[in-house]
Amino acid sequence: MVYQNFVSVVIVSMLSFFGVISTEPLTWRLIKVWLPVNVIFVGMLITSMFSLKYINVAMVTVLKNVTNVITAVGEMYLFNKHHDNRVWAALFLMIISAISGGITDLSFHAIGYTWQIFNCFLTASYSLTLRRIMDTAKQVTKSGNLNEFSMVMLNNTLSLPLGILLVFLFNEVDYLSRTPLLRMPIFWLVMTLSGFLGLAISFTSMWFLHQTGATTYSLVGSLNKIPLSVTGILLFKVPTSLENSASILFGLLAGIFFARAKMRERSQP
Repeated sequence: MVYQNFVSVVIVSMLSFFGVISTEPLTWRLIKVWLPVNVIFVGMLITSMFSLKYINVAMVTVLKNVTNVITAVGEMYLFNKHHDNRVWAALFLMIISAISGGITDLSFHAIGYTWQIFNCFLTASYSLTLRRIMDTAKQVTKSGNLNEFSMVMLNNTLSLPLGILLVFLFNEVDYLSRTPLLRMPIFWLVMTLSGFLGLAISFTSMWFLHQTGATTYSLVGSLNKIPLSVTGILLFKVPTSLENSASILFGLLAGIFFARAKMRERSQP
């Protein structure tokens, strides 16, 4: 995670240095406003990595539906935004699919599911908090504006000291000193490419949240679950039963139903 974020910082810094993009200078006022978002961001990345260590991609994808439920409830309480009955019905179906998927999961791992539950709460908190902080952070910038590259720079720069601290807390220094991976060029190539992908995900997420809202952000995330689940099962040859496959399909359909319900809700005056 530290290396991925370091790659993002280097790329954005180089683009800013050569005048390709403009970024807001880091000030203590801006850092203090943004730090809570960054702590949630780091927690979201770490819990995601730990959950993938124990759970297959398809189940992680279905369990992420719980994030939509938490986000919708959060928007209702934080932003006084109400949802119609179709949306709540879709969210209820998502909860059922997550529970049935866990019960029928052949590779069930309690630790992995615990990390994923934490990830759902942190992911929902990230989108809700970020949407609110975006407007607040503009008020403490020198230009009065905060573009997506500046937000990516803030997130990834502030995550580096937190990430290094966690490396020591999780006692990963000993592992790093012994692993042969650090002497393999292909490892560094793949890690660097993942850093580019991380930058792309961060930028597009910032842009999308800046243009829309937290629930819409979760809504679009629901639509990419079908190809992700199928690819995860086929690519990693995940052992699955008929019941578990049915629960995964049920969860994916619930995601589509949620998307349709949100689209109808947005089209109503």
